[in-house]
Parts: sequence; C-alpha cells; structure tokens
Amino acid sequence: MKVKAYGAHAGDLPLESLDITRRAPGAHDVQIDIAYCGVCHSDLHQVRSEWAGTLYPCVPGHEIVGRVTAAGAHVSNFKVGDLVGVGCIVDSCQHCDDCAEGLENYCDNMIGTYNFPTADAPGHTLGGYSQQIVVHERYVLHVRHPEAQLAAVAPLLCAGITTYSPLRHWNVGPGKKVGVVGIGGLGHMGIKIAHAMGAHVVAFTTSESKREDARALGADEVVVSRNAEEMQAHANSFDMILNTVAAPHSLDEFLSLLKRDGALTLVGAPATPHPSPEVFNLITKRRTLAGSMIGGIPETQEMLDFCAEHGIVADIELISANQINDAYERMLKSDVKYRFVIDNATLAA
Repeated sequence: MKVKAYGAHAGDLPLESLDITRRAPGAHDVQIDIAYCGVCHSDLHQVRSEWAGTLYPCVPGHEIVGRVTAAGAHVSNFKVGDLVGVGCIVDSCQHCDDCAEGLENYCDNMIGTYNFPTADAPGHTLGGYSQQIVVHERYVLHVRHPEAQLAAVAPLLCAGITTYSPLRHWNVGPGKKVGVVGIGGLGHMGIKIAHAMGAHVVAFTTSESKREDARALGADEVVVSRNAEEMQAHANSFDMILNTVAAPHSLDEFLSLLKRDGALTLVGAPATPHPSPEVFNLITKRRTLAGSMIGGIPETQEMLDFCAEHGIVADIELISANQINDAYERMLKSDVKYRFVIDNATLAA
C-alpha cells in the first residue's frame, strides 16, 4: 500500500514529502495508522549521515503511537481499534539468549524501525514520519494512557525507555541519590521517572536559566555543572548518574561525584567520542562507567504502564510534518521544551 511519508534522499538535502510502500499485514503483523511520531536526536544524526551507514531514502521516526487498523490471523494480543506504540525495534532474531530474556535491544540481529535491512521495499526499514506502519506483533506495545495524552506519550517509546531501563537496572528507588545530566528530550524524562521511582534527584545543567525548569520536572536539587563549587559540594555522594548529553564532554567531573561502587551510565550518543576519562577516577572508588541502549520489549511495556500509572508523559511541542526541517535546526540549538512531536495527520496535506 502506498502511504505518505517525510524523508530525505541524501544527507545534505532537506526532508520532503515522499510516497512509500508498506507491506500487507502477514499472519503475525499489526497494521497501525500513525497518529503521532516523536522527533529524536538520533533521527537528525542518521538522516544527515552524521552516523555511518545511512540508507536512502531515509524516513526517520521511532517514537510511534497510533491505532490498530488491521491484525493478522494469528495475532492474539491486539485488535482493531487498540491504541498502541512502536519504539526503536521492529524485528530481531527471536531465538538468541538476548531475545529469550526479552532484551531484543541487545540482539546482534536487531532490526531498527528505520535504516535497517528488510525484505520490504526499498530494502531497508522506513520509520514513523509516515501515515502507516506494519509491525510484527511482538514489537507492538499497548498504550494505556488516556487518548487525549497520546501525542505526549510518543516520546516515551524512545526517550522514556532509554532513561527508564538504566534507572531500573541500577535499582534506583527510595534512599538512592541519582543525578541526571542534561535537561533535554532524554534528561527531562529521566528526571520525571527517577522522581516517580522515589529517588533523590539532582539535575545537572550548564544553563542557570534551566534551574527552575528542572525543579518543575521533579528535581530535588539543581547543579550548574560549570560552577566548580556547586559540583564539589556533591563529591563522592551519588549512587548513580544518568548522562543524557549527546555532545562530547569531559566525564571526569561526573565520575568524581560518585560514591564507591557508583555508576555513571551513558545514554546520550554523540557523533564523535568523549575524551577518555582519567583511570584513577574509576579505580580509587571502584566506580563503573557504563552504557545502556533503549530497552527490550517487555521492559518497554513495563515503562509505558509505569508512566500511565504515575501520570507521566513527555513535555512536547506539536508540529506539522512540513515544519520538520526547522525543528531539526531548533533541536540543534536546544530550542525545544523538550521534544518535538509530528502530528501525522498533516502528512496528507
């Protein structure tokens, strides 16, 4: 089926309206009319070839919410009319240890929602900046938020799970002191989720102007990371610090804030590497420098249910599809609070 989409034909060209083809639903597939799609920093990196291996035409988008319009004969968990989401994963091998444990995000043969090889035309996956998508039922999530919140739910499918998964893995909860570095698309979700988990949350920002914003999101304290005295006041005190910044910077100033056995977990993905950290910052307190990538499907469903239960959604700015190029430029300037979301109804315009 032909549907409207927005994508680019080359890394140095703007995104524009495209016609793409979606497969007919197979026995285990769910067909979804996409209502909204969040705009992730990864979309910009990939479509502009700042990350290697971009396949064109590139249709980004992996923060997808919408309604089921058809379900294959063997689909048992979804029915026409259900509100659903699709995140960063649309396929995996389904038989490795990672897949067996519900950690499809670490499967060596994971297929991402866009820019990954597939049998469907044009030979690689095309994402959520489109009117419709067809996905194997295993990778579809139930959305239990009120429908009125649907646009603000979309970023949970990437920004939400990317922050929820490491917070859960490092056992964040009451009695834990947690830092969140960066107050953007990822960081604002990290603050909300860590706060809802019951942790003492400290937000780190380079901008004095974001102090009150961070408190409004749920931070108990806010540190301007350029202020050495403010940083020093928190030395050796954090159980975990979640670093969401997608630009290269020194990690040492945050490693030195961890307690013994504390973890600095990276989820921001810069286009070029961070400077190598000082080894003594790790070995003197048995600290861990770690990474985390999105989350598996069961944990993504857990995250959505947790957010629905606690009334958590993203802070968004809704845009029409033809505003996407301007939105990318604004995103580069951090000129959004805190996530752009495309109203996919505008794709037909």
